[in-house]
Amino acid sequence: MTISFLLLAAITITGTAAAMSLKNAVHCILALTLGMVGLAALYLQLGAEFVGLTQILVYVGAVAILAVFAIMMTRSRTSETAAGSDPSRFSGLVTALLLFTVLAVAICTGISSQTLGGTPPEATVHAVGVALMQRFILPLEIIGVLLTAALIGAGMLAIEEKGEGR
Repeated sequence: MTISFLLLAAITITGTAAAMSLKNAVHCILALTLGMVGLAALYLQLGAEFVGLTQILVYVGAVAILAVFAIMMTRSRTSETAAGSDPSRFSGLVTALLLFTVLAVAICTGISSQTLGGTPPEATVHAVGVALMQRFILPLEIIGVLLTAALIGAGMLAIEEKGEGR
Protein backbone atom coordinates (compact mmCIF):
# COMPACT_ATOMS: atom_id res chain seq x y z
CA MET A 1 0.00 0.00 0.00
CA THR A 2 1.25 3.43 -0.85
CA ILE A 3 1.41 6.43 1.43
CA SER A 4 -1.14 8.32 -0.67
CA PHE A 5 -3.64 5.46 -0.37
CA LEU A 6 -3.20 5.31 3.39
CA LEU A 7 -3.59 9.07 3.69
CA LEU A 8 -6.76 9.09 1.56
CA ALA A 9 -8.16 6.12 3.48
CA ALA A 10 -7.49 7.93 6.77
CA ILE A 11 -9.25 11.06 5.47
CA THR A 12 -12.25 9.02 4.31
CA ILE A 13 -12.54 7.05 7.55
CA THR A 14 -12.06 10.13 9.71
CA GLY A 15 -14.71 12.09 7.82
CA THR A 16 -17.30 9.34 7.94
CA ALA A 17 -16.58 8.50 11.59
CA ALA A 18 -16.97 12.17 12.50
CA ALA A 19 -20.25 12.28 10.57
CA MET A 20 -21.56 9.46 12.74
CA SER A 21 -20.36 10.87 16.05
CA LEU A 22 -20.95 14.62 15.89
CA LYS A 23 -24.09 16.09 17.46
CA ASN A 24 -24.62 19.14 15.23
CA ALA A 25 -26.36 18.19 11.96
CA VAL A 26 -24.49 20.77 9.87
CA HIS A 27 -21.16 19.52 11.19
CA CYS A 28 -22.24 15.94 10.40
CA ILE A 29 -23.00 16.85 6.78
CA LEU A 30 -19.70 18.69 6.41
CA ALA A 31 -17.79 15.73 7.86
CA LEU A 32 -19.67 13.38 5.51
CA THR A 33 -18.67 15.65 2.64
CA LEU A 34 -15.04 15.22 3.68
CA GLY A 35 -15.53 11.45 3.62
CA MET A 36 -17.09 11.61 0.15
CA VAL A 37 -14.20 13.74 -1.15
CA GLY A 38 -11.75 11.18 0.23
CA LEU A 39 -13.70 8.40 -1.49
CA ALA A 40 -13.66 10.31 -4.77
CA ALA A 41 -9.90 10.77 -4.44
CA LEU A 42 -9.53 7.02 -3.88
CA TYR A 43 -11.54 6.36 -7.05
CA LEU A 44 -9.32 8.76 -8.98
CA GLN A 45 -6.20 7.11 -7.60
CA LEU A 46 -7.48 3.70 -8.74
CA GLY A 47 -7.92 5.00 -12.28
CA ALA A 48 -11.73 5.17 -12.26
CA GLU A 49 -11.93 8.76 -13.47
CA PHE A 50 -15.60 8.71 -14.40
CA VAL A 51 -16.71 7.29 -11.04
CA GLY A 52 -14.45 9.70 -9.13
CA LEU A 53 -15.63 12.77 -11.01
CA THR A 54 -19.25 11.65 -10.74
CA GLN A 55 -18.75 11.22 -6.98
CA ILE A 56 -17.50 14.79 -6.75
CA LEU A 57 -20.18 16.30 -8.99
CA VAL A 58 -23.20 14.39 -7.70
CA TYR A 59 -22.53 13.67 -4.06
CA VAL A 60 -20.20 16.47 -3.01
CA GLY A 61 -21.48 19.13 -5.37
CA ALA A 62 -25.17 18.41 -5.15
CA VAL A 63 -26.30 16.10 -2.36
CA ALA A 64 -24.07 17.45 0.41
CA ILE A 65 -24.72 21.10 -0.43
CA LEU A 66 -28.46 20.40 -0.70
CA ALA A 67 -28.41 18.70 2.70
CA VAL A 68 -26.57 21.65 4.28
CA PHE A 69 -29.08 24.13 2.86
CA ALA A 70 -32.05 21.95 3.83
CA ILE A 71 -30.87 21.63 7.41
CA MET A 72 -30.02 25.30 7.70
CA MET A 73 -33.36 26.43 6.25
CA THR A 74 -35.64 24.04 8.15
CA ARG A 75 -33.93 24.02 11.53
CA SER A 76 -35.87 25.74 14.26
CA ARG A 77 -33.96 28.11 16.49
CA THR A 78 -35.52 26.58 19.60
CA SER A 79 -35.02 22.94 18.64
CA GLU A 80 -31.55 22.61 20.15
CA THR A 81 -31.95 19.54 22.35
CA ALA A 82 -29.30 17.82 24.37
CA ALA A 83 -28.89 14.27 23.18
CA GLY A 84 -28.31 12.22 26.28
CA SER A 85 -27.79 8.50 26.46
CA ASP A 86 -29.85 6.99 23.69
CA PRO A 87 -30.95 3.40 24.36
CA SER A 88 -30.44 2.42 20.73
CA ARG A 89 -26.85 3.66 20.78
CA PHE A 90 -25.57 0.40 22.32
CA SER A 91 -27.40 -1.80 19.83
CA GLY A 92 -26.10 0.37 16.98
CA LEU A 93 -22.55 -0.01 18.26
CA VAL A 94 -22.92 -3.79 18.56
CA THR A 95 -24.37 -4.00 15.03
CA ALA A 96 -21.55 -1.86 13.62
CA LEU A 97 -18.88 -3.98 15.32
CA LEU A 98 -20.52 -7.17 14.09
CA LEU A 99 -20.69 -5.85 10.54
CA PHE A 100 -17.07 -4.71 10.72
CA THR A 101 -16.00 -8.17 11.90
CA VAL A 102 -17.88 -9.91 9.09
CA LEU A 103 -16.40 -7.57 6.47
CA ALA A 104 -12.88 -7.90 7.88
CA VAL A 105 -13.08 -11.70 7.79
CA ALA A 106 -14.46 -11.63 4.25
CA ILE A 107 -11.67 -9.32 3.09
CA CYS A 108 -8.89 -11.29 4.80
CA THR A 109 -10.05 -14.69 3.56
CA GLY A 110 -11.27 -13.54 0.15
CA ILE A 111 -9.70 -14.11 -3.22
CA SER A 112 -8.76 -10.45 -3.70
CA SER A 113 -5.05 -11.29 -3.73
CA GLN A 114 -5.44 -13.37 -6.89
CA THR A 115 -4.88 -11.71 -10.22
CA LEU A 116 -7.68 -11.71 -12.73
CA GLY A 117 -7.08 -12.87 -16.26
CA GLY A 118 -7.56 -10.64 -19.26
CA THR A 119 -7.33 -6.92 -19.67
CA PRO A 120 -9.90 -4.55 -18.21
CA PRO A 121 -12.00 -2.57 -20.69
CA GLU A 122 -10.73 0.91 -21.46
CA ALA A 123 -13.52 3.25 -20.37
CA THR A 124 -12.22 6.79 -20.14
CA VAL A 125 -14.27 9.82 -19.24
CA HIS A 126 -14.08 10.91 -22.88
CA ALA A 127 -15.47 7.56 -24.09
CA VAL A 128 -18.35 7.72 -21.60
CA GLY A 129 -19.09 11.32 -22.63
CA VAL A 130 -19.11 10.41 -26.32
CA ALA A 131 -21.46 7.48 -25.64
CA LEU A 132 -23.82 9.71 -23.61
CA MET A 133 -23.89 12.46 -26.23
CA GLN A 134 -24.25 10.20 -29.27
CA ARG A 135 -25.70 6.79 -28.49
CA PHE A 136 -27.71 7.58 -25.35
CA ILE A 137 -28.76 11.17 -26.02
CA LEU A 138 -32.52 10.45 -26.00
CA PRO A 139 -32.56 8.68 -22.59
CA LEU A 140 -30.33 11.44 -21.21
CA GLU A 141 -32.75 14.13 -22.38
CA ILE A 142 -35.77 12.20 -21.04
CA ILE A 143 -34.12 11.90 -17.62
CA GLY A 144 -33.36 15.64 -17.71
CA VAL A 145 -37.00 16.47 -18.47
CA LEU A 146 -38.27 14.13 -15.73
CA LEU A 147 -35.91 15.62 -13.14
CA THR A 148 -36.93 19.14 -14.16
CA ALA A 149 -40.62 18.20 -13.81
CA ALA A 150 -39.95 16.69 -10.38
CA LEU A 151 -38.14 19.86 -9.30
CA ILE A 152 -40.99 22.08 -10.50
CA GLY A 153 -43.53 19.82 -8.76
CA ALA A 154 -41.59 19.96 -5.49
CA GLY A 155 -41.45 23.74 -5.76
CA MET A 156 -45.19 23.97 -6.37
CA LEU A 157 -45.91 21.74 -3.35
CA ALA A 158 -43.65 23.87 -1.16
CA ILE A 159 -45.34 27.07 -2.31
CA GLU A 160 -48.83 25.63 -1.65
CA GLU A 161 -47.84 24.43 1.85
CA LYS A 162 -46.37 27.81 2.68
CA GLY A 163 -49.52 29.58 1.47
CA GLU A 164 -51.83 27.33 3.51
CA GLY A 165 -50.03 28.13 6.76
CA ARG A 166 -50.90 31.86 6.59
